[in-house]
Amino acid sequence: MRRSFAALFATLTTLSVAAHDGMNMPMPKGPELGASAAIDGQGRLWIVDAQEGHVRLRHSDDFGRTLSDPVPVNTKAEPIYAEGENRPKIAFGKHHEIYVSWSQPRAKPWTGFVRFARSTDQGAHFSEPMTVHRDRAEITHRFDAMAVDAKGRIVMAWIDKRDVEAATAADKPYLGAAIYTSVSSNDGQSFAPEQKLIDQSCECCRIAMARTPDGNIGAFFRSIYGDNIRDHAYAELGGDGKNATPQRATFSDWHIAGCPHHGPGLAIGEDGVRHAVWYDAKEQPTIWYGQLQPGKAPAHALPLAHAGAAHADVAVSGKRVWIVWNQVSADGFALMLRTSRDGGLTFDDARQIANTTQAAASPQLLLWKDRAFVAWNTQPGFRLIPTETL
Repeated sequence: MRRSFAALFATLTTLSVAAHDGMNMPMPKGPELGASAAIDGQGRLWIVDAQEGHVRLRHSDDFGRTLSDPVPVNTKAEPIYAEGENRPKIAFGKHHEIYVSWSQPRAKPWTGFVRFARSTDQGAHFSEPMTVHRDRAEITHRFDAMAVDAKGRIVMAWIDKRDVEAATAADKPYLGAAIYTSVSSNDGQSFAPEQKLIDQSCECCRIAMARTPDGNIGAFFRSIYGDNIRDHAYAELGGDGKNATPQRATFSDWHIAGCPHHGPGLAIGEDGVRHAVWYDAKEQPTIWYGQLQPGKAPAHALPLAHAGAAHADVAVSGKRVWIVWNQVSADGFALMLRTSRDGGLTFDDARQIANTTQAAASPQLLLWKDRAFVAWNTQPGFRLIPTETL
């Protein structure tokens, strides 16, 4: 049955707002759509999402055709953000540890704590969840991002509003929020005191992270320049806690006095090329691809899609680059794909590789032995879609 764009937008808005109602919000009876997936070194697919106050972990040994029974990551139920931009995350340690992070709503609207738990027995059991940051003020600490560097250190980053509160108390202006980071050097047993990466970040756009060839973690995120110019910045986060100074990395000069709730994607090749996708609507709604050159405009910038396109992701292996996004229309959601075989210099035409008439979360690209798959969580269920057979 055809549904109007307005109806689809209302569905997504309902899912988003429900995740922000606070500690006393009614917990959804079914799983929410905000999910993350990863494929480990043995080819096992792992998925985390949220249901009835629990982050749950499932796995598949047949690339998503069948899924295991869920294992609760947090044994005691708590509110969990599980929407497209702010969903549970999963990563792996050097010794097959499974790391899971999420943002926990607090009582006040738009607030949260960043939470973390780990498993050392392939997901059979998890540690008691901990709050990553030392600051316990009931403010925004959410939109967590997690990556593991080449030495196995866990690097966390999140959007944080402690500096907004301080500026407001001092009657000083402060646009947006800030980004803070913390590192665990003991396989997730504890985290170092957090440190600020940048002031004036966007309030609710996800942070994209990817490992660099030298083993550090690259972070790409929407920042604020001047009077609400919502462009992006790039910084390398050191597992030793020493972060590089962020540099402006996109220059569209899109002026918007509010968060578009539309974060970027990042993939870094073995050659060091930083492949990125991002969204702006200065002239018209546009998803862009480009190769980041921090401090100046991206190279090989290419508009990928326009009205109705949302939440792109990117992956790279050798000279192959894949980009996926959701395309919304009156018929529902189409999952779109563009591929490059020359390192992002040129791309094939866009192709639809899946669709649904019901709600869909943001797509996520996963790599396994130079093959690319799309993890796509939809109202009818989770799907892992191979790209090379389509």
